[in-house]
Amino acid sequence: DLSRRGWLRAAGRFERAGACVSDENTDRAMELIHAALRALVLALLSSLCDGKDSELNYVTCGSLVKLLNTRHNVRLHSHDVKYGSGSGQQSVTGVENADDANSYWQIRGRPNRPCQRGTAIKCGQAIRITHMKTGRNLHTHHFSSPLSNNQEVSAFGENGEGDDLDVWTVQCDGVHWERDEAVRFKHVGTDVYLSVTGEQYGHPIRGQREVHGMTSSNQHNWWRSMEGVYIQPSQELLRHDEL
Repeated sequence: DLSRRGWLRAAGRFERAGACVSDENTDRAMELIHAALRALVLALLSSLCDGKDSELNYVTCGSLVKLLNTRHNVRLHSHDVKYGSGSGQQSVTGVENADDANSYWQIRGRPNRPCQRGTAIKCGQAIRITHMKTGRNLHTHHFSSPLSNNQEVSAFGENGEGDDLDVWTVQCDGVHWERDEAVRFKHVGTDVYLSVTGEQYGHPIRGQREVHGMTSSNQHNWWRSMEGVYIQPSQELLRHDEL
């Protein structure tokens, strides 16, 4: 029929055109096509990787991290051991052991102002730092620390809920808290900095360092995020999850 004859004539034209190209420059044309495809694929992969790296460069809301004091090389730590003086609340220390599971802390928003899970924490943002194993928040108040007589730092609250003295601001230089950047944590309620100066406890937490609050910003209060689970943003998480 007519339509069939039309398709056959069209196929014949394409075949003759293909033969013409093949006789002249097929190899060169294929090389150019392959080169263009490779360049396109590489450009797409590079774009995807750059986007992924940019997401992973920051500490985000909901991330579970270990925090290293860069001056004394100890990680922020807590455990169900109470202070024998001061407030009698759960103690917070620094440990050299990088593998201790009691050194994981979750980054959360302040009370009544939750942050969206997976969003990058901004420099100057007020946060809570919640101990994973016990569910208590990093906390300080006007009690003296047991070894250095600075301000006591404890873990306080139940199931992640404490009070307004659980709130710290992240002090850093850029727009967001970068994972490989040293930052300071300044307490909102009392204006002290989370610090370590090297004093060591005896029994029952022998060798662990005192963590306390200091009124001045100095080399003893720099911290860097280390091992952990860094939450990435996604549309579903941004719609539903707040911390």
